Amino acid sequence: MSPFRGVDYAHIDSLLSEEERLVRQTARQFVEDRVIPVIRDCYREARFPNELIPEMARMGFFGANLEGYGCAGMSNVEYGLIMQELERGDSGVRSFASVQGGLVMYPIYTYGSEQQKEKWLPRLQSGAAVGCFGLTEPDFGSNPSGMRTTARKDGSDWVLNGEKTWITNGTLAEVAVVWARSAEGIRGFLVEAGTPGYTTSDIHGKWSMRASVTSSLSLADCRVSEENRLPGAQGLRAALSCLTQARYGIGWGALGAAMDCYETARAYSVLRKQFDDRPIASHQLVQEKLAWMITEITKAQLLALHMGRLKDQGKLEPAHVSMLKRNNVAIALETARLSRDLLGANGITDEYPLMRHLCNLETVKTYEGTDHIHALVIGERVTGVAAYR
Repeated sequence: MSPFRGVDYAHIDSLLSEEERLVRQTARQFVEDRVIPVIRDCYREARFPNELIPEMARMGFFGANLEGYGCAGMSNVEYGLIMQELERGDSGVRSFASVQGGLVMYPIYTYGSEQQKEKWLPRLQSGAAVGCFGLTEPDFGSNPSGMRTTARKDGSDWVLNGEKTWITNGTLAEVAVVWARSAEGIRGFLVEAGTPGYTTSDIHGKWSMRASVTSSLSLADCRVSEENRLPGAQGLRAALSCLTQARYGIGWGALGAAMDCYETARAYSVLRKQFDDRPIASHQLVQEKLAWMITEITKAQLLALHMGRLKDQGKLEPAHVSMLKRNNVAIALETARLSRDLLGANGITDEYPLMRHLCNLETVKTYEGTDHIHALVIGERVTGVAAYR
């Protein structure tokens, strides 16, 4: 297939600055040159392309919207455009960058001590270290306030016990941001690989996010020092603030998957001929599907860009991010389904990216807050009434 040239039905590029377009083009070229050639095999083999980590780091993709400590200091719109392009390659690649930046570097940057920042942020930004985020538990996903992982103070140390699951990058990580319940409330800790009592294992048998490492974490009388407690990470609100950062990137990332599916279906429909040797693009039912896709993608682009501008102005709220994540993932998933339909039987083969995106997006719809939870967040925002229970 020819190189991806973008999807811009309504001249949305005119709303981007020259620097924003340059950042997007840099990420887009990286995906074309380095992700697309390997991702099909990675998905088949259920492995993450670890060889891309140093390259992504050199391009400033990790913690791109953070300042200092080697980070690129990009705007939130520029960060979003990077996530868009990475997920156009694969949700697993974008997920790696989201976790590294939004769920590991962000909490250290926001809630960590200066010593913790100096120790970890340059290493995480450079890709010399990988991190993971331990919040979800076997029995508590959408209700993190029910977590059972505990942290007990013992002299100058903390003793952690519990299980975390569905953790991206878990077995790759040199450091895990782990959330646990103490006598004083929920707290965040940095648990380093090799700490006695801390073990990790991968989850196998996935039909989705196969080019991503998904793990379980086990803490059995795992002793960490007071120096490894994130001093500012107090209460569930701190943990959820990290999720808000990752969800923002997901809202942009899903757009990339949608664009790839749409462009694959559009190009195929022009070339594929049926009935009197006419391209299937000449049929009304095909055009109706393409019209739906491009309309929803355009609306999602405008939503993402506006939310990015609000974030850069310090006005973005968690409920805004819920709308961004919920809407953009939903239209991306439906775009993947419609695109697969337009390719017929060819759509189920890995010669095309559609089934890979479709399967991945089923996970993206669920993680970082399910579609239903985000609907309730939006509902609470517009009614003032919480309906979680």
